Amino acid sequence: MRPANIVTSVADVLAGVAISSYFTQETNRIETLVPVLLLCLSTVGLYGGGVVFNDVFDAELDTVERPERPIPSGLISKKEAATLGVTLLSAGILLAFLVNLTSGILALLVALSALVYDKWGKHQSLLGPVNMGLCRGLNLLLGISIIPVEVQHCWFLAFVPIIYIASITMISRGEVHGGSKSTLYSACLLYAVVVSSILLFSFQKSTLPFTLVFLLPFVWMIYKPLFAAIKEPVGRNIGKAVKAGVIALILMNAAWAAAFGQLFIAIVIVILLPVSIKLGRLFAVT
Repeated sequence: MRPANIVTSVADVLAGVAISSYFTQETNRIETLVPVLLLCLSTVGLYGGGVVFNDVFDAELDTVERPERPIPSGLISKKEAATLGVTLLSAGILLAFLVNLTSGILALLVALSALVYDKWGKHQSLLGPVNMGLCRGLNLLLGISIIPVEVQHCWFLAFVPIIYIASITMISRGEVHGGSKSTLYSACLLYAVVVSSILLFSFQKSTLPFTLVFLLPFVWMIYKPLFAAIKEPVGRNIGKAVKAGVIALILMNAAWAAAFGQLFIAIVIVILLPVSIKLGRLFAVT
């Protein structure tokens, strides 16, 4: 299930909630936390289920390339893993529908996008990274959908995580056998687009100083291992760049929250960072 990654998906949803300005429109704090909790649990199911099916569809290939994974190592059967995946995805969709119809539809789209990527998208050189990015973009919208009308106003923001995750997905293809410097340089450029986008929104909303508190560590966290991989594009270095890129999503989401003036949510999101890092040491991230 990639527990460390699941924490980053919760950060996506919290960033979406911040973008929707949900807490500035609601006054009863206790009751307002229920939809937020439901969406956080929903994304846990959606992300966990998507990753489980990634291993289900890759079981034969992993026997050769990654025999340490749960299915080829014999820790769990392929049938049991598929059952777990169905349960997680179903729970994720159901929990989102309990919030509102828009959230339910978006959760369904996240699940479908994940399955398409697991079965087909990952094998496509161009559409695959975009497909993976779409899962994250829809996940951000899932958080925004806590106020359904805001999805209509903010849908275009999904392109930022799409670009970012597409970049990481491009890089990750060199984890086993090493990668090419051209791909890494392309990712470097796309990272800059992501950072510039967040800076632009923070400038427009006059929240730049607060945003930089979270954005600068994000930039350091993603570029440091990426430059190391560019210098020596072997599988080990590329794996570190991918792992850092995934976990750094928490800082990116905190920067989003700060850019939209939701400093408290940004701090809550950052608290998830050490949790994800700790889980990343205990469980595989890629």
